[in-house]
Amino acid sequence: MDTTLDEFTEHLFGHLPRADQRRWARVYLQGLLTTRGKKSVRRLAASVTASPTASQSLQQFINASPWDWEPARRELLRWIEGRHPVHAWTIGQAVFPKRGEHSVGVHRRFDPAAGRSVNCQFGFGLFLSLGGMSVPVDWRLLLPETWAGDPVLRRRARISPEVAHRTPEALVLELVDSMAAHTSSAHAPVVADLSRLSGAGTLIGMLGRRGHDFLVSVPPALAVCAAGFAPGRGEQAGTPGRETAAGDFARVGNTRHPYTALLAGPDARPQRLRIHSGLVRVPGAETGAPGTRRTYRLFGERRPGPGHRGGPVWITNMTEHRMDDLLHLVRQSAESARTLGSLAEDFGLLDFEGRSFPGWHHHMTLMSAAYAYKGLPALRERQGRQGYPALEVRRSA
Repeated sequence: MDTTLDEFTEHLFGHLPRADQRRWARVYLQGLLTTRGKKSVRRLAASVTASPTASQSLQQFINASPWDWEPARRELLRWIEGRHPVHAWTIGQAVFPKRGEHSVGVHRRFDPAAGRSVNCQFGFGLFLSLGGMSVPVDWRLLLPETWAGDPVLRRRARISPEVAHRTPEALVLELVDSMAAHTSSAHAPVVADLSRLSGAGTLIGMLGRRGHDFLVSVPPALAVCAAGFAPGRGEQAGTPGRETAAGDFARVGNTRHPYTALLAGPDARPQRLRIHSGLVRVPGAETGAPGTRRTYRLFGERRPGPGHRGGPVWITNMTEHRMDDLLHLVRQSAESARTLGSLAEDFGLLDFEGRSFPGWHHHMTLMSAAYAYKGLPALRERQGRQGYPALEVRRSA
């Protein structure tokens, strides 16, 4: 490993004004890296030191100490970019189940993974996709209007005055804007699952107007208009100018021959998937840009088997890129989902017991740092053995 934990802690948290703050940052990191099972503050402290007051001091550092987490996140970003090329900026969604009503931002929300409404916090993370690993570097917590407008709740959770209610779409855009402002590398494509966001069309337009390449999954009901069609299809989803649902368009496309890809199926065995693709306009993405009509590529997979149910529907502004490279970026989204599982299983993603807004961000920052510190050297070693190639995104001939 090219960096000791002491050096890593000083690099990320050297901005903290007091030596005891930097010392507790190191204790928390070491606890996240070594503690098995639930990562409560008490267990983290006990795994690192025998001091009877360590748990209380660590709790104070995480939940009550007023340190700024943003400089640490920027240093984490620089540390990663200095060691590995970044292939994509991937947005991941996380649901944090909660039993009580006092954790900041807690509310009832439908959780697709659980198949029911749950009492939870809900947030987004921005991951750097490195090819074989995705590392979180920034987070946003959804603050419902009931929390944003209640002075008692705000004071109890120590929510600063500038923090307001923002829609999920606004939080995603805020993550991308922050990344663009602080990265030292060329902007990578934005890859995101927007399939449950009602404002996906508007968000697509805003990403494009900011100059970002993007590949996002969208709600099947999103309205699109074909930008061209295959002769002989007649009045179908592929007819130019006719508005249709993105999911319906993905089952037909407007190309004569579907693309066939060999991908791993649910049982990990390779299976051939038919990828229907076509050029579309997204009426919702044109809002705020009078006189302009942007063209996107929409594609979706049609799995073999009973019912021929379609998979996710993807839209990209990288219309001239090869489908192989677009599917590679699709896999970055799945990689970030796996990272969220690893964060929950091994790094305490769901174990934070504090109730304050700063405490949540402190925990998420330290957890992200621990994941990067442990995972990045292993990734470099693995890729060194395998001669892992850098991703080369090519345009279609």
